[in-house]
Amino acid sequence: MSRKRVTIRDVAARAGVSIATVSNVFNGAKPVNGELRRRVQQAAAALSYSPDRAASQLRSGHNRVVGVLVPDLDDVFFTSLISRLEVMAGKDGYDVIVASSRDDVELERSRLRTLLAWRPSGLVAVPCSDAIPAVLREEAGQLPMVLADRLTLDDAFADMVTIDNFQAGEIAARYLVETGHSQIVVAASSLSIAPIRERVRGVRNIAQGAGCPVPIVLELGSNAERGAETFVHWLERNPRPSAIFALTNVTTLSVLTGLARRHIDVPERTSLIGFDDYPWMSARKTALTAIRQPVDEMAQIIWSRLRLRMGGDETAPHRIVLGASLQVRNSVAVRNGGAADGLAVPDEPAAFAGPAGAPKLKH
Repeated sequence: MSRKRVTIRDVAARAGVSIATVSNVFNGAKPVNGELRRRVQQAAAALSYSPDRAASQLRSGHNRVVGVLVPDLDDVFFTSLISRLEVMAGKDGYDVIVASSRDDVELERSRLRTLLAWRPSGLVAVPCSDAIPAVLREEAGQLPMVLADRLTLDDAFADMVTIDNFQAGEIAARYLVETGHSQIVVAASSLSIAPIRERVRGVRNIAQGAGCPVPIVLELGSNAERGAETFVHWLERNPRPSAIFALTNVTTLSVLTGLARRHIDVPERTSLIGFDDYPWMSARKTALTAIRQPVDEMAQIIWSRLRLRMGGDETAPHRIVLGASLQVRNSVAVRNGGAADGLAVPDEPAAFAGPAGAPKLKH
């Protein structure tokens, strides 16, 4: 015998509130005080109640669904961003549908068509290449959207949120130069991606200004294991570098794996700066110095801009560029001859500030 479906009326009766109050708790249409919200949520949990989103949307005429497209769900940066967006969207009564393009332009088009078929209220998109999908340009002005991360800022047809990747490269390279490193290897994912090119450009700018050799740039891809194999192959055929700067969290893993396979200790034989600064980077015998992207702030701004657009904001597109910081730990050794000779490695991470002034919008 099938079990009778629990309705909003059942939840209201158990919680001792009106049906409208239960509706407001789940769809976010109107604020509900904390005590009533708690009673409704407890009643819903006790009855195993799930809101019928489709029915609610048909009645209201509003689809409270937001689409999020990212290049790769194996990349912790993107899953962290999604996680934060889901929390904020949920608080405002929205569901989130996530799709991954797996760094494939054709798949990206297909995934976007699928997301748009849901007729979402808004869209957050991280393009997988420098070329922003044509369908997004076609939807501009009709579908509220925010573009994030992998962007150039020359053609802003929608709100854009990214970090100053040139500055991030400069911050890491400056620290390596100041700690006495002149032979720098840059572990990139793909130079076909604008933010990666900008990080490389920042490294080269500092190296050139310090009179260091031109940094070697290795493309390791977006798969950690294949990247490790490529890096080991390079290590077997080239002199061990003094320092390595990995430009993504995936290439950081590739480098660490490659160094371990070649029994090269960090920082005794090679120094390393990673990217994205996740808990595993400090949960090691040798905690990693790393560039930290402001993921929390980025997610908050993305959601704030999207909420405004979904609410009818028609102002000119905003271009928002955030700064990164360097979390100094133990993976960079001080070499003789460096301007930072005698620099103590702190027990706790500290921010290594970038250039003063507001973040640059364009280089």
